[in-house]
Amino acid sequence: MYKVFIIEDDALIGDMLSMYLAEEGYGVERAENGKSAMAYLELHQPDIILLDIVLPDISGIELCDELRKKSTVPILVVSMKTEVMDRVHALNAGADDYMCKPFSMRELSAKVAAMIRRTHYNQQRQEQPSSEERPFPSQGPNKIFLNYDKRSLFVNGKYVETTFSEFEIMKLFIANQGKVYSREELINAVRGFDSFVNDRAIDVHIGNLRKKMEEDSKQPKYIRTVWGVGYKFVNA
Repeated sequence: MYKVFIIEDDALIGDMLSMYLAEEGYGVERAENGKSAMAYLELHQPDIILLDIVLPDISGIELCDELRKKSTVPILVVSMKTEVMDRVHALNAGADDYMCKPFSMRELSAKVAAMIRRTHYNQQRQEQPSSEERPFPSQGPNKIFLNYDKRSLFVNGKYVETTFSEFEIMKLFIANQGKVYSREELINAVRGFDSFVNDRAIDVHIGNLRKKMEEDSKQPKYIRTVWGVGYKFVNA
């Protein structure tokens, strides 16, 4: 049974989510504030987190950032806030998707299922040592490579945490390094998992990857901007 952890202080919405997802066959746990959420996550590992942005003791964005430091579990933000910048802040903090209240319970259930399915499909793939898991050749000492089975990104041999959307973008880059990708092509790479995805969201994902991978994110060596077109990856 897959486990869903809901962080929601509104009793009505929390109960509604809990009952609906339990009827769908999920194991559901719930916290009403950030403190109890963090205490729960010290002891348990859910398959997905549903997170409200407005909580009584901490900003949901701050909590999302703290959760992402500790875990790569998928985070679906569910919020009354509908402004684009609220969504951008959530993405910057490490959220994988964003839904605005009110929402369709069927759509939410479909998102939860898709996020869990994507996660566990990749975690359960049989280990197959291949060129995908070895560093890609480069002319210098810098090497970036992916372990597809464990959904892991390594920069110069050091593990770097990524969100699921960031990993999907890197998969595309690694498979075709040097190729220039438009924002639309990158949108298509994550569409269906990150439903809030547009040009601005892609720029946020790229910015986050640069901060994690580059020595100087303002002068990137790996993910380079091709002005007027999009981005390309150079493993140099």
